[in-house]
Amino acid sequence: MPNNASTLPLYHEVADFLAQAAPAQILAYKPSDAMQKRYDALIWKKKEGNLSQEEASELEYYFMLEHIFRLAKIRAAMQSES
Repeated sequence: MPNNASTLPLYHEVADFLAQAAPAQILAYKPSDAMQKRYDALIWKKKEGNLSQEEASELEYYFMLEHIFRLAKIRAAMQSES
């Protein structure tokens, strides 16, 4: 996942938008079984040292999306408490 100062505001902006647009849906979101299995497989391959470059890029996208959804869920939870 890119982790520099220029990408962090983008993550926060997208997370804010998602949380404001559909807080209940964001809080209820869970990845599909297929997506979770793929993520788990990529994590396992990384731990084993068998991750291809293409798979490493795919895993970085999963990390990025997971980060955005965590931020969105935090913001949605804060909105629902208000």
